[in-house]
Amino acid sequence: MPELVLPDSVKRQISATFAGGVEWLDNLPVLTLLCEKRWSLQLGDLFPALSYSVVMSAASADGNEVVLKLCVPNRELTTEIAALRHFAGRGCVRLIDADADLGAVLLERLHPGHMLTTESDDETATRIAAQVMLQLQQPPPAAHNFPTVADWGRGFGRLRAHFDGGTGPFPQKLVDAAELIFSELVADSAEAILLHGDLHHYNILRAKRAPWLAIDPKGVVGEPAYEVGAYLRNPLSGFFEQPDAQQQMARRVAVFAETLDLERERIIGWGFAQAVLSAWWSVEDGSTAWLGCAEILDTLRRSTT
Repeated sequence: MPELVLPDSVKRQISATFAGGVEWLDNLPVLTLLCEKRWSLQLGDLFPALSYSVVMSAASADGNEVVLKLCVPNRELTTEIAALRHFAGRGCVRLIDADADLGAVLLERLHPGHMLTTESDDETATRIAAQVMLQLQQPPPAAHNFPTVADWGRGFGRLRAHFDGGTGPFPQKLVDAAELIFSELVADSAEAILLHGDLHHYNILRAKRAPWLAIDPKGVVGEPAYEVGAYLRNPLSGFFEQPDAQQQMARRVAVFAETLDLERERIIGWGFAQAVLSAWWSVEDGSTAWLGCAEILDTLRRSTT
């Protein structure tokens, strides 16, 4: 087994995000060895761009390439595993095996594995994402423990509680509007399906089994239009500073409305409300809040009302 050398930034992220993160990092070599023996793996290199988990290439006993993902055991990992099982490879990477208590997930290896960020034409990338969303769409299991979109919306309450009833560095008009729109959209939502919950450019990879497949599902139950929000607010690097970002965003919304047969206003509303909520989530995670997407979608929203 090669020696695991994690970047300091990854260690800091895991330590800051998870209770018991420091102890988990100390025990990582033992955990890795357990997985190596349990699944008869020959472990390879770490993947780049790690954040909350440790992901590495591996080969199984039969010579197939696989991926081992290790994370501090937590509810989000449990719902990810459940979502992978339910999607069963349809529009999504295949789950080979998992142990939620151990915090270990064994996945198929996608080749060539390039992220959707490698597609330079924004409209083409958006159409690809829409097709992946269509493949993923299916009802949730009859009995499940997935959170709902309404559950996620409780983040607005945490935001206000954190700032003693105010909105801190966030413009109050944006927060007020986002909270109201989120509540209204939840109240009259269409029939709920199981959503990926974090489907954007970095979580859609080029593959051989299908042209593009999703990875890292969160697993949340809500109406189809909610799924679009994560894509609209990505990629974070450079997109929202472009002089034509407003026009490109409008085109994204049009593509999703046409391909997924969704109302343009609901796409914009969910996208705007989620962008504000996501900025708060980043604060909760110890990162810097940024509202570029919310401001663009707010302009689109107001132009249609």
